[in-house]
Amino acid sequence: MNYCIEIATTDYTTTEQAVNGGADRIELCSALSEGGLTPSFGLVKQCREKFNLPLFPIVRPRGGDFLYGDSEFEIITKDVLLCKQLNCDGVVVGFLKKDGTVDQKKTELIVKLAYPMEVTFHRAFDRCKVPLAALEVIIEAGCQRILTSGQQQKAIDGLDLIKKLIVAADNRIVIMPGSGIKPDNIRMIAEATGAVEFHGALRNSIVSDMGFVHPVFSAHDYTIPWINEMELKSMRKTLEEAGTININ
Repeated sequence: MNYCIEIATTDYTTTEQAVNGGADRIELCSALSEGGLTPSFGLVKQCREKFNLPLFPIVRPRGGDFLYGDSEFEIITKDVLLCKQLNCDGVVVGFLKKDGTVDQKKTELIVKLAYPMEVTFHRAFDRCKVPLAALEVIIEAGCQRILTSGQQQKAIDGLDLIKKLIVAADNRIVIMPGSGIKPDNIRMIAEATGAVEFHGALRNSIVSDMGFVHPVFSAHDYTIPWINEMELKSMRKTLEEAGTININ
């Protein structure tokens, strides 16, 4: 069975670290503290030029909810077209209506606009009112996968719903668990749900090389994002030891 480990990265260096650690796909973001926002054109362009892995930028113009007005949706369409022009492999989006249902019209428009790129419906799914109904809408809209934590803060706490979604999807769409997936729980999540794709961020930070540290600002202001390549390799090894060989 082929398994896929997708890693969310926030800059060129963490993307390089994820590639070196053995990631199978990159979700390129900015501001993971906001749940991930659209990365810059320059970052997407450089990562596309330097790395051969499948590259899926998130297209999300702001933090907060997933209810977008016309002006915001226009921004989203422009960013999707930029990703297409840069030969990205896919984009990551998510749209909800006021009543907590998936906005099928907006989703379908982005799927058509993005083609031949794939479209992942992100964790906006975890804010929808009726997840199994939302699953059918997203499938009908033409998305290739759904990123979900099973409507819990962490995927490890949403295993029952994730499994139900995978069964209900019946290979019509990929259900990809994400949020809090690490080497010490990825095997449990795989065995409990039957998932074949996994999403992690492995967020860490290291102290920057700045020599001068202004005393007015916090130590956090002098740290930079970092992914431990060995932690990612450990995730892969854990799946292999569970008999999940031939990861993409």
